[in-house]
Amino acid sequence: MNQSQTILQVPTVKSHAPKTADAIAAVTVNHVGFFYGAHQALFDICLNIPAGEVMAFIGPSGCGKSTFLRTLNRMNDLIAGARLTGSVTVAGEDIYANSTDVVSLRKRVGMVFQKSNPFPKSIFDNVAYGPRIHGVSNKNELEEIVELCLMRADLWSEVKDRLFASALNLSGGQQQRLCIARALAVKPEILLMDEPASALDPRSTARIEDLIGELRKDFTIVIVTHNMQQAARVSDRTAFFFEGKLIEESDTRQLFTKPVQKQTEDYITGRFG
Repeated sequence: MNQSQTILQVPTVKSHAPKTADAIAAVTVNHVGFFYGAHQALFDICLNIPAGEVMAFIGPSGCGKSTFLRTLNRMNDLIAGARLTGSVTVAGEDIYANSTDVVSLRKRVGMVFQKSNPFPKSIFDNVAYGPRIHGVSNKNELEEIVELCLMRADLWSEVKDRLFASALNLSGGQQQRLCIARALAVKPEILLMDEPASALDPRSTARIEDLIGELRKDFTIVIVTHNMQQAARVSDRTAFFFEGKLIEESDTRQLFTKPVQKQTEDYITGRFG
């Protein structure tokens, strides 16, 4: 690759995960294909997502990265005619087994969507919603959970005096951080983020990226992003998708500076996409 075309200046990511070939996988994907009815959207994907790391999925629009993200907590089950082949295991458990409790799975594998989607409830009730669904009813315990999760989402200082005001009155960036707090409230092991900052202004985007940097200490995070600079800033590992196929996956710095596949190089140097 011509160094003048080198994609990005890749910052050093402060990872809290072991950087070894035997890093424990939080998620293992074996030969996954995915179909919307007769249309095949994903082809023979094999991937390990290491525990305690941030992994970014990049690729052009329509390449399958968001579809693949949703296979990791079975959100695609909500689509009529959707069908998966192959296997996905979380902490060694096959999440597509008939015995899987999907509600319990989505508690373990939380999700933050591209467009912030707070419930039309108070800020407090948004965060308390999940714990209540899972049986927490003690008022003091709920208050502790709400405060802790809002603090972890870097929102507490902004909303602590209006917890019972409507969440719909928050700014876009605040709403997205509230959705992160809501996801954290059920104590997930893995947090999926589908372009969580794509609709936000640069300042709010920076806060979300800083938040990912803090949350990486305690969670495995998988983020879909159309922004390669963002992937370089926040992730330990990056996977490049194209036309439903996983083209390459490696350490983020290596993928952005010395990609193995010509197709990856062409994408990250702007030749297409």
